[in-house]
Amino acid sequence: MMDALLDLTAQMTREGIRRLLVLSGDEAWTLQQAQALRERLGGDGLWVGSDPVSAPCVAPGALKTLLGREVMHAFFDARRGCDVAALAALSGTLRAGSWLVLLTPPFADWPTRADEDSLRWSDTPDPIVTPNFVHRCCRQFIADPEVLLWQQSDRPRFPLAAPRPDWHPADGHPQAEQALILEQLLRLPPGIAAVTAERGRGKSALAGMLLRQLEGEAIVTAPTRSAVEVLASFAGEAFRFMAPDALLASQETAAWLIVDEAASIPAPLLRQLVSRFPRTLLTTTVQGYEGTGRGFLLKFCASLPRLQSFSLSAPIRWAAGCPLESAIRQLLIFNDEAFRDAPTGEVVLEAVNQSCWQSQPALPEAMYQLLSGAHYRTSPLDLRRMMDAPGQAFRCARASGAVAGALWLVAEGGLSPELSRAVWAGFRRPRGNLVAQSLAAHGGSPLAATLSGLRVSRIAVHPARQRDGLGQKMIASIAADAAGYDYLSVSFGYTPELWRFWQRCGFILVRLGTHREAAAAAIPRWLCSR
Repeated sequence: MMDALLDLTAQMTREGIRRLLVLSGDEAWTLQQAQALRERLGGDGLWVGSDPVSAPCVAPGALKTLLGREVMHAFFDARRGCDVAALAALSGTLRAGSWLVLLTPPFADWPTRADEDSLRWSDTPDPIVTPNFVHRCCRQFIADPEVLLWQQSDRPRFPLAAPRPDWHPADGHPQAEQALILEQLLRLPPGIAAVTAERGRGKSALAGMLLRQLEGEAIVTAPTRSAVEVLASFAGEAFRFMAPDALLASQETAAWLIVDEAASIPAPLLRQLVSRFPRTLLTTTVQGYEGTGRGFLLKFCASLPRLQSFSLSAPIRWAAGCPLESAIRQLLIFNDEAFRDAPTGEVVLEAVNQSCWQSQPALPEAMYQLLSGAHYRTSPLDLRRMMDAPGQAFRCARASGAVAGALWLVAEGGLSPELSRAVWAGFRRPRGNLVAQSLAAHGGSPLAATLSGLRVSRIAVHPARQRDGLGQKMIASIAADAAGYDYLSVSFGYTPELWRFWQRCGFILVRLGTHREAAAAAIPRWLCSR
């Protein structure tokens, strides 16, 4: 086993690819095999898990401290819970020739195991089982011939590993795509440019190359200082960083503003920043763990005047067709198939249950893609909630079989009179129940949280059908069918356009927030219908 694995690792290094290795079995067996692999593979052998082992190791929630760095081989412990955002982030740090070793329970037992990570997204007091997500993992790992699957009950199944061309890593000079974009950026008239790409395509390196060649002064900003290490390494002495809030509060000016991972900065804050500089370059990951997506282009970039858009498609840090990248993209739905074709024809509304993830997964996948595109802060955590969290309800608008609209609702309220009174008095804040708790705490009614409601969590309509009234039709269908519920509600960051939409849907204002939310930099409003 080990000799064959080392031979395959050498081949992967020559070909510039990474792969997923799944270790499935009981805790003692998987730990024993992982430790043996860690010793034989060498490299960094970074361990990511809630239970620390020998260094280097990091908890999933702390993985962001390592972003901007590269790792050779990593181990992800998902035996007690799976933080999919951390898994996706880890995959993006791995160098060409690396393995991502994933430890899981036995496939037969895994669907009935409570997932400790569910405490972050399920709004339940105890961990829950997550059968829809687990069955998706098992199906993919078994079906993907590029995954090395090693189950305790069976012999290791090696990838077919057909020979690929030798890969030559980047030498620090602009690659073909980068050179073309760099030439245009250096001639950019006053205005805004956006460079989007998947992870590993060299967009941060491109920004650093631009910074090094600019004649005037430039300021770099990003969600965190650690996120711009790659950019800084290419920029050299020209690199000058300021945090977004500090930059906005200052009077600093420059010929250029460069914003790395722009979609992770609240849109209103980003809009204020770009308005202060004659030229701005925005770079962002179109798909990935941060929750950025096509919506950044559809929503934010589409509103900018004089915008020039560029994209990088060829990977630089690894070879094209990397099996690990393909596996993570498929597992976490980092793709845009729902946007490829415009849905045409008559629209049919239908309810979609979480069980569809197993019976007809293509339908909820398309709905998630649409929701991700419309709400560019959607993250893999939302995918897990959509799959397995209790109290979720969904509606779909389909035209000729294609998804034209998606609606995601969450059941709230129904608290006991005692708990509702405690919420009203400010003694208790049970998880979830966003609007129900607000009605009790701010509405002056001790029993308000005993009422049962449905809250609109997300709504999205395909861009090609956004003037057809589909959003209102989906809301109307829920309002007509919401038997057993006392009210329908929504909480949203205020914009005039959204305010008009919810008014047309028949909602009335019950509360206006007093503080801007960090995520949206907008004042939240609570609306209720019925």
